[in-house]
Amino acid sequence: MKRIFIPVLVAVAGIALGWWFYQHRIPADAALYREFAYITNGKANSVSVIDLRSYQLARTIPVGSGPTGVAANPKKNEIYVVNSASNNVSVIDAERNQLVATIGVHGHPYFLDVSPDGLRAYVANSGSDNVSALDLVRRSVVATIRVGASPGLARIAPDNQTVVVSNRNGDSVTLISTAKLAVRSTITVCHQPTDIAILPDSSKAFVACSGSNQVAAIDLKRAAVLALLDVGRSPISLALKPDGGELFVCNFDSDSVSTIETTSNEVSGSFLIGTRPTRAVVSADNSRLYVSNLGSQSVAVYDVDIGKVIAVLPVGAGPDAVALSQSQNYLLVLNSGSGEVTVIQKRQPKKLDPSEYSLLTIIPAGMQPNQVAVKAFVLTKAAEK
Repeated sequence: MKRIFIPVLVAVAGIALGWWFYQHRIPADAALYREFAYITNGKANSVSVIDLRSYQLARTIPVGSGPTGVAANPKKNEIYVVNSASNNVSVIDAERNQLVATIGVHGHPYFLDVSPDGLRAYVANSGSDNVSALDLVRRSVVATIRVGASPGLARIAPDNQTVVVSNRNGDSVTLISTAKLAVRSTITVCHQPTDIAILPDSSKAFVACSGSNQVAAIDLKRAAVLALLDVGRSPISLALKPDGGELFVCNFDSDSVSTIETTSNEVSGSFLIGTRPTRAVVSADNSRLYVSNLGSQSVAVYDVDIGKVIAVLPVGAGPDAVALSQSQNYLLVLNSGSGEVTVIQKRQPKKLDPSEYSLLTIIPAGMQPNQVAVKAFVLTKAAEK
């Protein structure tokens, strides 16, 4: 009987372990798997590194002054941090979690985006009205491109042909050719453009204009405004479904989210979400929208399929940026007021506990955490040694 029982037990355990790895999207060589969240601490001049396997603070890395934007390279294990007060970009080796280089840019850089091939990055320098193009192999500036007044964001289209820049004080959007590293066109849009979302097929960009309560739809090939869409008061951030079909707009002063149909360029509706919605993210399967509510110290979970808020979860003071883990089962919420990260777990409801979401842990970060990037990878054998 024992001879039968032991192999069966081993088989069952192996199946359970394999299912756990599948649920967490961890490769078979789990010993070499790494997943980290990198959080910029604006008033601590540091980056907090959270190990997303154990959900503990793994390291705090000193960077430049006033770190704001952070981005992960999709092709190699590097993280880039924009330091607004010291006018430079810090390069972090994700395998060792160490600072390995610093690249000087121009005045008051705020945001950075990395190209799909991992070779270039573009930094919007809000204090000098230009964009720095970075060579990430040589870790140097290869071009400085003049744009409009006070550029806040520079986003790269998925086809890697165009960089879209929102010029907050110029009421305009600049389109940059990545091949020529030169301005293609500057388009007048609405008042105080801020956040940008670009469709997966690179055909359109949508730009939130917080000063005029509108979102501009832009044809990237023709460099033309297709529509100016009225939304709620102070639209400050955008969250695009991964399939590109719908765009969600956080209306900070209306306590609401507007939904835009991206094919027809129409606002299909809006719904109340919480006090002062700030940031949002859509799950990879397009089914859930997570919104941080700065004024009510909570995160709302909106079921996209049924069109309803299904949970409101309390977090720390001043929730701002949000991100999902690789498995999509854990939501990270940066609490800018309390200097910590709330981790919320998505789980299968049970009979005795029907709730789908629960608080997993709270992790201390630095002062004023403001941006987060998640990087998952398999460690190289050389790095392991």
